[in-house]
Amino acid sequence: MSANDSVDTHVGGGFNPPRPTTRGGPDYGRFIEAVRSLQDHARGADAPDDVITEAAALIEKVSELLAPYDADEWSSPSGRRMDLPNRGNILQVPVDLHVTDDERIRGTARFRRYHLGRNGAAHGGTIAHLFDSLLGFTAFKLSRSRAQRTAFLHVDYRRIVPVERQLQVEAGIDEIVDRKIFVSGRLLDGDDVLAEAHSLFVKLKPGQP
Repeated sequence: MSANDSVDTHVGGGFNPPRPTTRGGPDYGRFIEAVRSLQDHARGADAPDDVITEAAALIEKVSELLAPYDADEWSSPSGRRMDLPNRGNILQVPVDLHVTDDERIRGTARFRRYHLGRNGAAHGGTIAHLFDSLLGFTAFKLSRSRAQRTAFLHVDYRRIVPVERQLQVEAGIDEIVDRKIFVSGRLLDGDDVLAEAHSLFVKLKPGQP
């Protein structure tokens, strides 16, 4: 770890924002995409027994390769590569977001095969996950607050959400009352509203984790 990439010890409270890094090098994005593709294949492959056996051995070998380098959240590049989609975090549903001239968030989202629930539809929990990330980003970006956490999230499922298709998302702040940030958003496939959500985020006090 370089001197510019060092972090302080995080003890006590405090919601500490991710510190940008270039750790992982130029192939970190490729690494993340490879992991996502592996998740898709693990969800969808109907391979012969011997292929599964060989794949399991290879995956175990990769895990052994990476194990000596396990790091805490403040040191790992995951979530801190600001140059990559989703900051290089495989936990998130892949999105591409931007702030509009009218101070809203718009962009695209794509549920992968890994997110499949049943009958070609994304699992409902992954849809809620998308909204928590989308609305949290909206609260942070548009309110300019340093840190906040989800107090509640309500999702209305309107239609089946297909996997492996580019969808649209939009969100905005409805109201800010003291430390409370009320946010809502939608997931769309063209003109069709697939799901809607509204949530409350609460700005953290100094020292709150």
